[in-house]
Amino acid sequence: MKQNESSLTSLISAFGRAYHSAYDTPKIFDDFIAKDLITEKEFADISQNMIQGIQFFNKDIAQRFQDEPENMLKWITQVQLSPTPLARAAYCEKVLLHEVMLGLKQYVILGAGLDTFCFRHPELKNRLDIFEVDYPATQQFKKKRLDEADLQIPGHLHFVSMDFTKTFSYQHLLDEGFEYKKTFFSLLGVSYYLTKEEISNLINHLFAEVPSGSSIVFDYADETLFEEKGISNRVENMVKMAAASGEPMKSCFAYDEIENMLETAGLLIYDHVSPAEINDRFFKNRTDDLSAFETIHYIHAVKK
Repeated sequence: MKQNESSLTSLISAFGRAYHSAYDTPKIFDDFIAKDLITEKEFADISQNMIQGIQFFNKDIAQRFQDEPENMLKWITQVQLSPTPLARAAYCEKVLLHEVMLGLKQYVILGAGLDTFCFRHPELKNRLDIFEVDYPATQQFKKKRLDEADLQIPGHLHFVSMDFTKTFSYQHLLDEGFEYKKTFFSLLGVSYYLTKEEISNLINHLFAEVPSGSSIVFDYADETLFEEKGISNRVENMVKMAAASGEPMKSCFAYDEIENMLETAGLLIYDHVSPAEINDRFFKNRTDDLSAFETIHYIHAVKK
């Protein structure tokens, strides 16, 4: 990825989390630090770009809210932008914190972007080593933003520069203090953009060098990804936007395919959460437009 592409992806994700933290209630996932990592101008620019794109998302909404840009932005953010990043982060961190209670010492975030877990949980500084893995350009961008926000990088947060989607190397992790002990991995918002072979190779590599009990949380798209339109065509829009950005979605799985892939890597599915279950866990009884994305599932898999 180029510097600006890498930064833009992480910025838009941070925008969605910051918007939710500031304007939505109740909170699905409260990333109260995300706003500190994007400038006011960036927040305004992303907001404006979303509003200007309303015709692409929904012509009826464009007409209904033609004189109400704030409601336009809220609709786009709640329907299209935020549901999956918010719910998958909430799910992942709940699993992670439970693992920490059971004695977990290492957490590896693959594709960390502008993740803020470390800064939202300072109480874990002596209990959990966190390894953020991402493109070098993304990590430089993040370090710059942390500095501008007066957020000091603590000793238990380690930046590991790597294009893990192409060649995963444990040496980079070992150089930052990674040890052979029970490890938790998160791989969120990544699997759709890899081929099935790339995902399989990555998971095989990840779990070749960690002990039994290590686990991973990731999200994936089911076999209806390229057929399902979704509420207000949002699934179709997501696929179109990914293609237009030069990073097309490449893979979707039937459940038995995921199960077989994980079995080959020595993993068992501990928890599988379908779109309907995600909606029930994280979006129940809401009165706004936030709801679970069709076709997106979550998995927690554990090494045998």
